[in-house]
Amino acid sequence: MTLADKFNELNSRREKALIGFITAGYPDADATPKIAGALMRGGVDILELGLPFSDPIADGVTIQRASERSLRAGMNPDAYFDVASAIKGVEKVCLTYYNLILQRGLEQFVNDCESAGISGIIVPDLPVEESEPLLNVCSRYETDLIFLIAPTTTEKRMVKILHAAAGFIYVVSLLGVTGARERLSDAIAPLISRIREQKSAMKITVPLAVGFGISKPEHVRTVCQLADGAIVGSAIIRMIEEGEGSGKNLMQKLEDFVKSLKAATVV
Repeated sequence: MTLADKFNELNSRREKALIGFITAGYPDADATPKIAGALMRGGVDILELGLPFSDPIADGVTIQRASERSLRAGMNPDAYFDVASAIKGVEKVCLTYYNLILQRGLEQFVNDCESAGISGIIVPDLPVEESEPLLNVCSRYETDLIFLIAPTTTEKRMVKILHAAAGFIYVVSLLGVTGARERLSDAIAPLISRIREQKSAMKITVPLAVGFGISKPEHVRTVCQLADGAIVGSAIIRMIEEGEGSGKNLMQKLEDFVKSLKAATVV
């Protein structure tokens, strides 16, 4: 199933997508598939699996701590694809930074994604203007290159991104880095309105999923009234951080939390 198929399936059930982020290798490589399983039991529709990088410019402190610990424990692309391959039964997206893709080689990296069942790649530090080499490789595989649109994105760049878009657009709800917040940004509604106007003019149907700062069911509900999906990351990582060592209790907490988020996606 492609990401487009997943969004179409959800639309037919009058649901929006819940996309959950975890860092591969945090708290350790063996725990990652178990954590993914808890999220899947909770109802996550797409799993965003982070491949940690030493200079994660888009990540807030919670995800940075998880990435640092994962890297110290030996996480690398080889181990990442082993972990990703062990997670089955959910659509998977890789979030990483361009240096790691370049080091492995574009063709090899995308081939490894496909072999591991990864349907899309998010590269926060790859501008659309420099994305053609990776786009060309992705086009030869069933792998979507997913771009970000932020409140500061100009109309000219938005048009370029929408022309290249596949899978979904990652709508950045606020300026700054990732991190759970108490209230949603006031920039979300105007930004989504801008994107939808441009999509309509260009006759483009790529879904919109909103991330950065989403941490509660009420956030998800609000976002899903505007967009096609909600992305929750730091709140999940923080729960893992606070519950580490509690074993089955942590897995149940994660499952229950994701269930509460997923319930808010029904429209």
